[in-house]
Amino acid sequence: MSDDWHYVHQLAVLAGFKLIVLANRIGCEGKFLLELHDELAEWLAAAIARLRSIMALERQLASEHDDEGLVALQRHGEEECFARFRITLLDYLEIDFDTHEYRVNCGEWHNALSADCDGIEVRYPSLVALTDDELGTLAPIVGAIGSETGIAISIARVVYD
Repeated sequence: MSDDWHYVHQLAVLAGFKLIVLANRIGCEGKFLLELHDELAEWLAAAIARLRSIMALERQLASEHDDEGLVALQRHGEEECFARFRITLLDYLEIDFDTHEYRVNCGEWHNALSADCDGIEVRYPSLVALTDDELGTLAPIVGAIGSETGIAISIARVVYD
């Protein structure tokens, strides 16, 4: 497949997966899985929107002169953003090892240091991925999205030890 059709192919694949996620949502048992399906569909819609933006910029480059190179620069930025696009469902853990702080889901920063008579201890929470049993019928869909599109998907919860 030529590079010209790469984004069209990606758009078709992501749109297909969005439809599969929405169709699979019908058979969900429980509110938790319904919410996971809805959130994944929203993330896929965001990826589709980014691809549409790239394709619109490519059309603009093909039909107009870009003497200053601004459209090409914008397209390059959009392509870089799409290349780094990742889907994070449930929890997101950010750790700053320099300050010994962490935060969950872009919330407030918390200190991981604790001290007592035995000394200083640093304890960070960790992420634990949901099992295929917990994901149910969403598990093979998530795996297929990752393998066919290259978009990494994290479905994990924070665990405090």
